[in-house]
Amino acid sequence: MDAPDPPILRAVTSSTRLLYQLLKAINFTNKVHVEITEKGIRFSTDHARVMQGVTHWDKSLFTSYTTNIPAPEESNGNPDDEDDAPPPSVIFQLSLPALLETLQIFGAADAAARQARSDIDPYRSTNLRNYRSDAFSNQILGMSNGTCSLSYNAEGDPFSIILEEGSVKTTCNLTTYVPEIPEDIPFDIEDLGFKIITQAKWLLDALAELAPASPEKLIITASKAAPYLKLTSVGGALGSGGIDFSQGKDLLETFSVRKKKWSQAFKFDMLKAANEAMRIATKVSLRGDGQGVLSMQFLVEVGGEGGGVCFLDFRFVPYADREEDDDDETECEEGEYGMEVDG
Repeated sequence: MDAPDPPILRAVTSSTRLLYQLLKAINFTNKVHVEITEKGIRFSTDHARVMQGVTHWDKSLFTSYTTNIPAPEESNGNPDDEDDAPPPSVIFQLSLPALLETLQIFGAADAAARQARSDIDPYRSTNLRNYRSDAFSNQILGMSNGTCSLSYNAEGDPFSIILEEGSVKTTCNLTTYVPEIPEDIPFDIEDLGFKIITQAKWLLDALAELAPASPEKLIITASKAAPYLKLTSVGGALGSGGIDFSQGKDLLETFSVRKKKWSQAFKFDMLKAANEAMRIATKVSLRGDGQGVLSMQFLVEVGGEGGGVCFLDFRFVPYADREEDDDDETECEEGEYGMEVDG
């Protein structure tokens, strides 16, 4: 009797904290697009083709990570086609709320306590700055005495998560769905209108200052002269507001604008949906291309010995009623304080 094929994925980690945080940062849709590769697991969410969030669980986040991805169908024998082919992967969809609930099963008591506090204090539940977690919560401490095992046996099978802590063992089988395979929102890195790198907490604080007016739009303007970066909220019940980043060299690690200025309007609630990424990240790279698409790339530091970094990527499509100022300014040079982040 032939031995069964090994599972497509088998991975083990001693903590779900970072995995949960990275997924929660893109929690703005019900379904998440999952792609398993030899280097890790890619998760992407999409809202009406105007907002996209992407995160990766790199294989380095696991104590054990093995894959047995089926080889792609043979090409027509052209070696050039094989060289240009993307690396093999397995793609499906999962329920994002179900996946998040599973990863924080051992933190359910913490979640209930947080909900009780927010019921008593409604301001706490809506305040964008509410990112101070309980230092002794399970989500912060992780699963110090347990493990989390992920497995995916074959295409069409459930995605299995086994959580063990002490004598308690929980097995969750999540239904997988046929992937829609949406294309990424186009972003032309060769046609950048501006690029700015700054502290993520400053962007979070700026949105927190503008949020109480319940604005409809947020206009982002990057210009060569002060204020170098300006965030303007419009369409709110309490009027408009603005935040200026006028001290460029003190607040912006990298700053470059191709023309005199780059200005586009975006739906405020879409940008606010990225506030979880702003909370856990240390830095953010803001970029806008010639078509007005905004890219936010967040750098999340991984603690522990030899800790590395993870990235969260968001893309936003602007309103169609604004046009970039077509001044015939020459391209500006990047300042001495520039710092590169991989695109």
